[in-house]
Amino acid sequence: MLDLYIDTRFRSGLERMVARNRLGSYDTPVNWDLELASVMKKHDGGIALAFPNVKDYDVPVIGNLLCSKENCEAAFGVDYRDLRQLISRGLDKPIAPVNVDAAPAQEVVVTQNIDIGRMFPLLRHTPADGGRFITAGVVVVRDPETGVYNCSYHRLQLAGPDSTLIQLDYGRHLRAAFERAQKAGKPLPIAICIGTDLSVQLAAATMGARMPESVSELAAAGGLCGKPIPLVRAVSQDLFLPAETEIVLEGVILPETTAHEGPFGEFVGFLSPPGNAPVVQITAVTHRRNPIYHAINGYGRETIMLRKYVLEASLMSALQPAFPFVTDVEMTAGGLHRFHAVLQVRKSVRQHDGLQRNAILGAFATLKDLDMVIAVDDDINIQDPADVEYALATRFEASQDIIIIPGARGHEYVRASKDGIRAKLALDATVPFDQRDRFTRAKFADVATSFKDFTIGGGDFSTYLSGAPSRSPAKV
Repeated sequence: MLDLYIDTRFRSGLERMVARNRLGSYDTPVNWDLELASVMKKHDGGIALAFPNVKDYDVPVIGNLLCSKENCEAAFGVDYRDLRQLISRGLDKPIAPVNVDAAPAQEVVVTQNIDIGRMFPLLRHTPADGGRFITAGVVVVRDPETGVYNCSYHRLQLAGPDSTLIQLDYGRHLRAAFERAQKAGKPLPIAICIGTDLSVQLAAATMGARMPESVSELAAAGGLCGKPIPLVRAVSQDLFLPAETEIVLEGVILPETTAHEGPFGEFVGFLSPPGNAPVVQITAVTHRRNPIYHAINGYGRETIMLRKYVLEASLMSALQPAFPFVTDVEMTAGGLHRFHAVLQVRKSVRQHDGLQRNAILGAFATLKDLDMVIAVDDDINIQDPADVEYALATRFEASQDIIIIPGARGHEYVRASKDGIRAKLALDATVPFDQRDRFTRAKFADVATSFKDFTIGGGDFSTYLSGAPSRSPAKV
């Protein structure tokens, strides 16, 4: 995988998905106001959906793009394990982007009479939302002090024809860059990239210790796909942005202007509370001649799937150098691919006993949002929740194998916490090295069969049930 180049341009990914039957066209006319997002949610976790007939617009919408393992594998053309390797390559061996003079993102340029709500089908997702939101935009900025480029996801609420509000969570790199510009009394130039290179989309989803402020997500995206990401200069701001983007909104975050933003249905399933948010003044809109608008449901599987393999790759890269006996990790669906992880370990010597707990602590240190980690042995299929639960049922003793770390920092959106402060929970469902034989599961003979060996709804047994056996019973 280290020498592999993947064409991760947005439309290349869509073409691969079409070829693998992972993209369907919803040809029924659909309203951008509530209806489209509802259809996306109803088919969440399935194939990606294209909406070519959106009321009031000629621009089609793509939804549920990377909402499942199968979609991710089809879009990138590799299986999920190889995709995690590519992400690790991007984190470990970033490739600096390259500047180009012309770009698909700037085939059409609009700098006057901007009205993004009329140009593009921004969705209203739920009846309780505070308005129409841009949800799949990758926000590109250059830190005003360090000069390092940052790419990240932030929801943007439509505030006017040429303005939006931007949600800046505490602890995020974009907020730090904005506060530095704000301290200097200057607006922060940004580019909101909708339908951008898939490598950039995954890089923008990185978080935690594996993506410090000193590293650019654009370089990580280049390392991921194996080739420099082409950048083009913005037409109205002193900024470079990914050339392979469907739609770009250029502008600035105003340093001292805020307005009422929210509520919005967030990935945890709750409506985020309304509050004041900074204002983005749009100064230019550029796009392809026939652009595609990418939308993500806030409370949808694509929101959390975007980070699943990124976070798994981050955990593997952080844990394996210190704990080589960690063989795999799984950010679970029930934990929103963010809050719960399963570590698989292979104990090969007695000295490995106890190290699984060190690895658990390393996982908590790597990803601050992790609230629960389960450690299991390498005979447990960590992609199968039933098998993980089997390990808990048969190998876990609550009086000895629970580790609680009180008062730790998690995610502030988790309402069971106190503004993000809650206990971390570890469950050790591994067996001691010298007791492996006691916990070995019974094995059956390996017999080669295939589905065609079985006759569904008929065959010899059906004949037997009818009272006319096909052959005589054996004599005793």
